[in-house]
Amino acid sequence: MTNPRSDTIVIVGAGHGGANVAALLRQQGFEGAVVLVGDEPMWPYQRPPLSKDYLKGAMSDDDLLIKPKDFYADQRIDVRFGNAVEAIDTEARTVTLGGGESISYDTLVLATGAAPRQLPVDGADLDGVHYLRNHDDALRLGADVVPAARLAIVGGGYVGLEVAASARHLGASAVVLEREARALARVAGADLAAFLVEQHAARGTEIRTSADVVRLDGDDGRVTAVVLGDGSRVECDTVVVGVGAIPRTALAEQAGVACDGGVLVDDHGRTSVDGVYAVGDVTRRPLDHFPGRHRLESIPSAVEQAKQTVAHVLGQPARPHEVPWFWSDQYDLKVKIAGLVGFADRSVVRGDVGSGRFAVFHLSGDAVVAVETVNSAPDFMVAKKLIASSAHVDAARLADPSVPLKELLA
Repeated sequence: MTNPRSDTIVIVGAGHGGANVAALLRQQGFEGAVVLVGDEPMWPYQRPPLSKDYLKGAMSDDDLLIKPKDFYADQRIDVRFGNAVEAIDTEARTVTLGGGESISYDTLVLATGAAPRQLPVDGADLDGVHYLRNHDDALRLGADVVPAARLAIVGGGYVGLEVAASARHLGASAVVLEREARALARVAGADLAAFLVEQHAARGTEIRTSADVVRLDGDDGRVTAVVLGDGSRVECDTVVVGVGAIPRTALAEQAGVACDGGVLVDDHGRTSVDGVYAVGDVTRRPLDHFPGRHRLESIPSAVEQAKQTVAHVLGQPARPHEVPWFWSDQYDLKVKIAGLVGFADRSVVRGDVGSGRFAVFHLSGDAVVAVETVNSAPDFMVAKKLIASSAHVDAARLADPSVPLKELLA
C-alpha cells in the first residue's frame, strides 16, 4: 500500500515510540518526508535492558539498537540525533533545534518520554549517586557496579529490584530502601511483591521498608552513606535512585498542548492541538476496560500508540487497543503483568508460589482486570484474553490448576 502524500512529518523523540512511528510510516507506504529528532547522540535503542543484561555486560551497544543503523538511510528517514528541540510553533508549524535550525512540519508527533524523578535531599548531587534512564546513565552506573561494591538502592520498584539483581550477579552487595510499607507498593499486588522480596533475600539482597531517606553523606565529594529518618545509616560506595519518572511535557506545554500529568491524547494519539500527536511515556491515554486516562511506562504501550497514530495520520482504519502489559526480569524469574492491578478488589493465586511458577489473577467482582505471572507464559497469554473479553469467571475454577484456563474463556 502506497500513500502518495508528500507532506512532512516531524517526530520529536527517538525512543521506542518515536522510532516506531518513523518505521511504521514507511512500512505503511508514506512517501513524504520523515524527520526523526532525538536529543541523545546514540541511535534509537531499547531502554529495558539497561537495568538488566546491558548493566551486566551481556549486551553491546549494537545489541541495544531498535533497528540497525542503516535502516534509517534505507527507509529515507532524516535523522537528527544529538539535537534537542527548543521550541515549537504550532501556528507556523515549525520546530526549532538547539542550534537554531527551523524545520517545518505538516504533522508533528511528540515522543519526548519521561525523566527520572530527582531525590530531594541534601547530598543528592554527590559523585556516585546515579539515576538510570538512558544509555549514558547505564555506562556510568556500570563503572561503579563491580565485585564487592556496596550499593544502596533508593526505591523498591521494578527498576530498583532489577538493578539489585544485576548487582548481585556482578558480585556487588545491594540494600534496597523503600519508603512505603512494602516493595512494589504502587505497581504490584501483595502476593507477587512478597514472592519477589523472598527471592531477593535468598540471593543476599537486603530490602528495608518504611525507610525514609533524609540525607546522603559523603567524603571528599563522593557518597559514603544514606541516612534514614530513624537516624540509621547505610554505608555504601554507590547510590542508585529509582523513585519514579516525570513525563517530559515542557515542550508540549510551551506549544499550548493540553497536559495533566502527561500530554493528554485520545485513542488515535491526537492532542488538543490540530496536527500534533503524542505517543509513549509522555502521554496520558484512554484504555479499554479502565475508566479515565492513564500514563503507562511500557514499551508495548508505546508501540501500540505508534500503530494507532500512524493509522490515523494516514487515514487508515483505527487499530484495536491491546490490553496494557509490562515485564520484568530478575535473576531467573520472568515476570509478566497485564491489565491494571489497582482496579481489582480481590486476588486469586493459581499454581504453587513455592515452585516459582504461578499466576496471580486480580478481579473486580467476577471479571479479571489484571494478572501477574512468574515463569508462566501460557497463563499470561490466556489471561490477556480474559481481560480483553471482560469475561466473568468462577474464582474457584480460576484457582484450580486442573481446570484449563482456556475453558474459562468459553
